[in-house]
Amino acid sequence: MSSSAASSPCTSPSSSWRARAEVPADVPAVRELTLAAFGRPAEADILDALRTDEGWLDGLSVVVSDADDPAGAPVGHVVLTRAFIGDVPALALGPVSVHPDHQRGGAGSAAVRAVLDAARARGERYVILLGHPSYYPRFGFGRASEHGITLTIDAPDDAWMALSLDPERHPLPSGTARWAAAFGIG
Repeated sequence: MSSSAASSPCTSPSSSWRARAEVPADVPAVRELTLAAFGRPAEADILDALRTDEGWLDGLSVVVSDADDPAGAPVGHVVLTRAFIGDVPALALGPVSVHPDHQRGGAGSAAVRAVLDAARARGERYVILLGHPSYYPRFGFGRASEHGITLTIDAPDDAWMALSLDPERHPLPSGTARWAAAFGIG
């Protein structure tokens, strides 16, 4: 993660957020906030498995804390891991977790913006995700099917999304998406 992204505050109407790369000491707190955010262990278990997967990319796991918290306790988290569109390297976004006490306050948006900025700074080109169709378009995601990007599983077309991090120079390729094994998606 670039040094500016690692320490840059992100503001929302109600709070100021600080995004930074996850460090090993964050792992237990991130697991707990992911369990709290989803209310079940599936996403936390995926995240644990991703940390040992060959698709894990150091610096692309981002935590967000309240800028007023001197301890910097994580209240939000997002990760990008290696994926492919056909044979073209891409990133898969998720899971995104925000502790229930901080949801709808901008922490998730701050985390997503920070991790996308970190990916751009690394020269990454594409991001794919399965997610909420009314949330992710604010970051520039659109329907992957419109670009000929397919999945090996059944998923709602409006939830299957893709983003070029530099659409002028790198339009989205077509092909079948492949994800880190931890997701259980081909």
